[in-house]
Amino acid sequence: MIDYGMFTDSGNALIHGIVEGAKEENLTWPEVYKLLSEISQVNGFAEAMDTDVRENVYSTLAFETDFYI
Repeated sequence: MIDYGMFTDSGNALIHGIVEGAKEENLTWPEVYKLLSEISQVNGFAEAMDTDVRENVYSTLAFETDFYI
């Protein structure tokens, strides 16, 4: 499994699920960003909005739009 920079294996698995879902649904970076933001509000997953996690997700999904939104 890809290490997205989450603090736990379960966190990385959760982010991997989002990445796979984003591929299937052809989500935009703002849509994925919103999902990461929502997950960061869940107890135990605050790091979902860390720059490292966001950069890993962004590059894995090969977005080319502005990273900073």
